[in-house]
Amino acid sequence: MSGLFDLTGKVAAVVGGGGVLAGEMALGLARAGADVAILDFNADAAAARAAQVRELGRRGLGIQVDATKKADLQRALETMLAELGGAHILVNAAGINSGTPFFEISEEEWQRIIDVDLKSVFLACQVFGAHMVKPGNGGSVINISSASSGPPLSKVFTYSVAKGGVNQITQFLAREWATQGVRVNAILPGFFPAEQNRKLLTEERVASIMRHTPMNRYGEASELVGAAVYLSSEQASGFVTGSILRVDGGYLAMTI
Repeated sequence: MSGLFDLTGKVAAVVGGGGVLAGEMALGLARAGADVAILDFNADAAAARAAQVRELGRRGLGIQVDATKKADLQRALETMLAELGGAHILVNAAGINSGTPFFEISEEEWQRIIDVDLKSVFLACQVFGAHMVKPGNGGSVINISSASSGPPLSKVFTYSVAKGGVNQITQFLAREWATQGVRVNAILPGFFPAEQNRKLLTEERVASIMRHTPMNRYGEASELVGAAVYLSSEQASGFVTGSILRVDGGYLAMTI
């Protein structure tokens, strides 16, 4: 059974891998046997996470990128091909958030969140997808959706719009690339407190989240790893594409 989840010989790019949640997924891919490139705006965070990958006995590469710039992502791909010899798995996990009330959202804030949370996915899929669809390559793209992607959450208007777009990119490309050896899926996390959303977690909001989460707790970063490894593995999920896999403690199954 362990062979179902063996990623030996695969090379993964984790965009936003310097962060807590994406970083844990990156380490999980390494534990499953993959070599991992950490692509992050924060060069120090990318380097530190890549060092952790190497401590696990895999090749780890830290690459500083602005994921909203196609040239940066193209450079990262070329570096991976030269130094790691491939690009078989792409995890799109760059993200920022804001709780600004709707009428107070500036055009600049709107554009920044759309760029980081949605445009980065579009660009990375263009760059890495162009490599993956070439005959003989193939690959798995894993986008990070959100419980706010629909129905939308209060207080995070632009983020919700962006994550709804991530779902659309996921399913559109799954259809387009299905016969070209490239699978495209998304992981939809529920509530996993991280630096980008901790400031939004007021006492009242926490109580509301818990009432709406049947498991009555937050998720742990390690609980995203199984989904990432599963969707990365051709053996385990070779007939899975266009799926949005919920890891949300039952959040989206809850009504009243």
